Amino acid sequence: MTFNPNTRLDPGQVTDRRGMGGAGGLAVGGGGIGLVLLLAYMLLGGDPSSLGPILEPGAVTGPGSSQIATDCKTGEDANQRDDCRILGYVNSIQAYWTETFTASGKQYERVDTVLFSGATSSGCGSASAATGPFYCPNDKLVYLDLDFFKELRSRFGAQGGSLAQGYVIAHEYGHHVQDLLDVLQGGTSQEGAEGRSVRIELQADCLAGVWANHAASTGFLQPFSDAEIADGLDAAAAVGDDRIQQSQTGQVDPDSWTHGSSAQRQQWFSTGYKSGDVGGCDTFKGNV
Repeated sequence: MTFNPNTRLDPGQVTDRRGMGGAGGLAVGGGGIGLVLLLAYMLLGGDPSSLGPILEPGAVTGPGSSQIATDCKTGEDANQRDDCRILGYVNSIQAYWTETFTASGKQYERVDTVLFSGATSSGCGSASAATGPFYCPNDKLVYLDLDFFKELRSRFGAQGGSLAQGYVIAHEYGHHVQDLLDVLQGGTSQEGAEGRSVRIELQADCLAGVWANHAASTGFLQPFSDAEIADGLDAAAAVGDDRIQQSQTGQVDPDSWTHGSSAQRQQWFSTGYKSGDVGGCDTFKGNV
């Protein structure tokens, strides 16, 4: 088991919109971008607004966290169900960053993860199964369709496992931390293996690793086993730009990278995990 079975979960950090749907029809990509290429662009932190809003942000609302609150009460629930597991990871991640910010004299702002199915609206435009999970700095929410984890295994060849899910969530909250520290102010549009976009994504991977180092100290989780860390590293490799490009086109083009190679993503997650030090996550100096 990963979660301490008797720990109490806080459902107030997850908003459940599953089953609510989106407003109007969904036109994926607008310019003929296929599902996989769009997902590759957006995966783990891409900015949906750069492709234009597909659904107008606004009044799509769901049942709040009522189902989550009813079904996800303890760590034992998180060990049994995907939605409860996501809640448990969100609780742990935000507990860690709250303590870390406080220790450095800053204030961490807790934000929700929005669970949805199919499509919903966000402050950055469309949130859909095609866009994959992302953090939206406009409304300061993390968006996730749980079906993404099926895509992670079936399309991208990840092994799966609990910490594969934890890595994805921790990466998105890494973007929220970057937002709070004004790292995102310079934008993410510069592509390429050494570009700003890649450096931002790799830093979020490193921040995810830092949390993983301290996860047990939050009280929600037991110490990760080597096998669980391997699941996290495997998920990081599965969404490397080079691996996705090779799989989909048979070629690798570093000039178009937005998230970094499989090796880079594993390296920076490992850097954060081994050191447990946010200060070691400066991906903006030297080569990455």
